[in-house]
Amino acid sequence: MLQFVVVNYSSLGGCCKRTLIESSTQNAMPSLLEALEQKYGEADSDASPDEASEGISVAIFVPCKSPRALVPALLVLNDCDIATAGEKDALVAKCSNVEELDLAKNKLDQWTEVFGILEHMPRLKFVNLSFNVLSSPIEVSLDKRWEELRNLVLNSTYVNWESVRKILEHLPSLEELHLSLNDYNNVALHNTSSSCACTENKNDNCECHSSALEKKHSVIRILHFTGNLVQDWKEVSKLGYAFPNLESLVVAECPIKSLDIAAEAKECPNKNYERSESSPESSSRSESPHDAFRSLKILNLNSTHLSSWDEIERLARFPALQCVRLQGCPLGEGNEYTEHERRQLLIARLPNVKTLNGGGVISAEEREDAERAFIRYYMDKPESDRPERYFELVQIHGKLDPLVNVDLRPEKRVKITFTCGSNSEVKSVDTYRTVSDLKTRLETFAGFPASKMRLFYVDQDLRDIQGPELMRFASKQLFSYNIRSGDEIIIVCKMENKRRTHSESNITEKQERAMYNL
Repeated sequence: MLQFVVVNYSSLGGCCKRTLIESSTQNAMPSLLEALEQKYGEADSDASPDEASEGISVAIFVPCKSPRALVPALLVLNDCDIATAGEKDALVAKCSNVEELDLAKNKLDQWTEVFGILEHMPRLKFVNLSFNVLSSPIEVSLDKRWEELRNLVLNSTYVNWESVRKILEHLPSLEELHLSLNDYNNVALHNTSSSCACTENKNDNCECHSSALEKKHSVIRILHFTGNLVQDWKEVSKLGYAFPNLESLVVAECPIKSLDIAAEAKECPNKNYERSESSPESSSRSESPHDAFRSLKILNLNSTHLSSWDEIERLARFPALQCVRLQGCPLGEGNEYTEHERRQLLIARLPNVKTLNGGGVISAEEREDAERAFIRYYMDKPESDRPERYFELVQIHGKLDPLVNVDLRPEKRVKITFTCGSNSEVKSVDTYRTVSDLKTRLETFAGFPASKMRLFYVDQDLRDIQGPELMRFASKQLFSYNIRSGDEIIIVCKMENKRRTHSESNITEKQERAMYNL
């Protein structure tokens, strides 16, 4: 069965917010159900042509389907001013098959309404609630678990940590969590009231901090934490303890100044840069920056405040780290290094990292070049300024000879012998000058205009082998002839023939030299 629908192209592509405003005079914010009816409901058959907005109307035939069938598995209702869920039974009829829900930039500010929406979508795998202000605490008791939800986006919602903890308890399969732009200056994903008596008992093998959170959210693999206010790596480490199997962490644009743990003792140098295994740290060491991130493979530190090469030394000890981003950091920036040198110094300090700043996989050739450049960079510096990595690389590549500084640029000025008839003179010439410009400057010496001038270049070493070479291209620069001091340029006046025949104009350079007795 088919139904007749009139589509006005002037209104296509408009957001549901505008449709809602045009169709309702109420001041109250619309519910999700009302937004669905406006976007996916049946057309108003009573609307007269005069009520339609101006534009081109085209009649098309579409299958007659119920409003529920028209709600897709991917439901996007951005920026529609949605503030409430709406009538529950109708939502069940429309949304039971929804798998991906995007409600970013709406007016949701109560978790009761959010859960009122989510509880009628049992198949959800992805939910985006970004830019809805959800800072109020969760006051409802949840008895539902979303077993299929894999990805939750809570960017710029200002959701508090207590709410995050409660939400995670009902998402047993969650793999990816976005908590960016929430102005967090600390991390509180665990019960901070618990105390540790190991210090008082002088127990060097204390693991209370990590074991209290062990496998609490063990399924989460990816965490985005961009643009928050956290400065201390000790706070960031709490994310690793809360998500022990975390593989990808993005903390870009956070004002992190160091990866050092404020309370830790000085780390013992790992002279072979061997990664720590997943077993407990040695009893002789305190908590280190990588203790909480034993499974971390990808780390994005773009636009953080890391400024010391010591931080890269710490990154090198992360047990599983393979991909690192460090763009926009003050580390190694300024006039001291070129971008290429900075990349080489990073690669040499990160022997186990395979991808740097989003580029391709670091090849064995690039790594070797970087390590050799690293040795040469520090070999002329005082031994006290050389990092531990320098001595490790010297053991691998040996002591290298410094590179010879070879300047391949052509000489700027050379002294050339200019010969015109019986006159000869040595002149200093700028090799970046063109043949045309040289002719103009030789008019006084030659005694005839540049337009009648022919120049022949004589290489002092090839004089007897190839003879003079006609400098026939006016725009060619002199250095392109490999011109050197001691060479000669012969100036002759063009033959005063009135007009050359076609065959004469195609004579070879050898024949032309013969014409001028060269």
